[in-house]
Amino acid sequence: MKTKTILELLTLSSSIYFLARDTHFLDKINELSEKGKENINRVMSETELDENGNEIEFVDKIILKTNELKEELYDKIEELVAQFYKKINVAHLDEIKALNERVDTLEKMVALLEARLNKLEA
Repeated sequence: MKTKTILELLTLSSSIYFLARDTHFLDKINELSEKGKENINRVMSETELDENGNEIEFVDKIILKTNELKEELYDKIEELVAQFYKKINVAHLDEIKALNERVDTLEKMVALLEARLNKLEA
C-alpha cells in the first residue's frame, strides 16, 4: 500500500511539474508575442512617405521594413564572417611564425653540424 501511494505521489508531482513548466513556457511565448505585436503595431503606425509625398501602403511598408532588416542581417553576417576569418588568420599566422622559428633553429643546427664536420675533416 505504501509503495502504491509513493508511486501515485511521484506521478502526481511529476505531472504538476510538467504542467507548471508548460505554463511557464506558454507565458514566455505570450510575452514575446505581445512584444512582437507592439513592435509591429508601432512600426506600422508610423507614416512613411514615398518620393511623391504620398503615404506608403501597408504592404509596401512591410516590403520596405523587410528590406531594411535584410540589409541589417547582411551587415551583421558580414561583420561576423570578418571576425571569424580574422581569428582563423591569426591562428595561421601564429603557426607560420612558429614554423619559421623552427626552421631558423634547424638552419642554425645544420650550420653548427657543418662546422663540426669541417673541423673533423681538417
